[in-house]
Amino acid sequence: MAEEQFDFTEHSHRRWNPLTESWVLCSPHRAKRPWQGQQEKAVEDTRPEYDPKCFLCPSNVRVGGDDVNPAYSSTYVFPNDFPAVKKSQPSFSGPGAVASENPEIASLSNDLLKAEGVRGQCRVVCFSPKHNLAMAQMDTSEIRSVVDTWAEQYEELGKLDYINYVQIFENKGAVMGCSNPHPHGQLWALEDVPEEPSKEIRAMNKYHAEKHGRCLLCDYVALEVGDRSRLVCENESFVCVVPFWAVWPYETLILSKQHKASIPELDDKQRTDLADILRRITCRYDNVFECSFPYSMGIHGAPSDGKDHSIDSHLHLHMYPPLLRSASVKKFLVGFEMMGEPQRDLTSEQAAERLRACSEVHYTVKDASTSK
Repeated sequence: MAEEQFDFTEHSHRRWNPLTESWVLCSPHRAKRPWQGQQEKAVEDTRPEYDPKCFLCPSNVRVGGDDVNPAYSSTYVFPNDFPAVKKSQPSFSGPGAVASENPEIASLSNDLLKAEGVRGQCRVVCFSPKHNLAMAQMDTSEIRSVVDTWAEQYEELGKLDYINYVQIFENKGAVMGCSNPHPHGQLWALEDVPEEPSKEIRAMNKYHAEKHGRCLLCDYVALEVGDRSRLVCENESFVCVVPFWAVWPYETLILSKQHKASIPELDDKQRTDLADILRRITCRYDNVFECSFPYSMGIHGAPSDGKDHSIDSHLHLHMYPPLLRSASVKKFLVGFEMMGEPQRDLTSEQAAERLRACSEVHYTVKDASTSK
């Protein structure tokens, strides 16, 4: 009897994430299990082009009741009415977050309870004046305006002397905690470099030192473009892959093919190519289950702390969608994944194959054409 051979599509295994220096457990055989758990309600998207009750639509009063949006016709940026961080507040830094007159408790507090005050700014970026759009339904020129706005905001906020990192992100869909369906994203500019990009910067520096001056993500781009089993789509400037170490079922990673540290470094062609790749992958997402596919998307690039980050930063975008089996069944990070390490059922290669099979023509456009 022949000895059973290891099969990545059938046998459990761990995959290493060199960007965060962590492991992901992959259990492909579990994709066959029946599902009797939580299912999200499928919500039909019947949004109008303009909603008079929406706080983000043009000419409407914002949530605070004091400000009115202009009659904007492209992208529009404004300060978040409920920011997570503020421009000015009393400073605090150091151990001893809990004061105590008991010397023993005070000593333990100094050792264990550390805190820092954080200043910053939060802004909202409306992608379009049209309430009923998502990035998947916008054309490349419209998304290019969003890319230009991201670059302008990164530079403007990054020049502030107390801002050391600008995190650009989008939460799409109620299941991802999005409080308003109008197409928009956010910018959080902070005094400190947050934990996730800090992990990546450390890993990039370590790889550069160990591999005699090579860039981790430049090498990864070369690997994925050559292997192609996890590649979803590409153009001259960017590649979109399901990373080998993906946690979320249809997670993707968009990488600049050229070594660029941050989004303002992109030239005219590269900015258009970024808009193109964003349109294509978000459209494919919506076509997986023919629904408005929820996700969290974030851009990682160089901090704005005035230091040289040409070695430790390579522009890339993470896209984390939660849907697993259908428009109503999402992945949960619970149990072992909270106590042990992240786990996934679908392999990255299987997810990439599914995404490659999806059209870059939005399903609503196809439906409209077939109904005529």
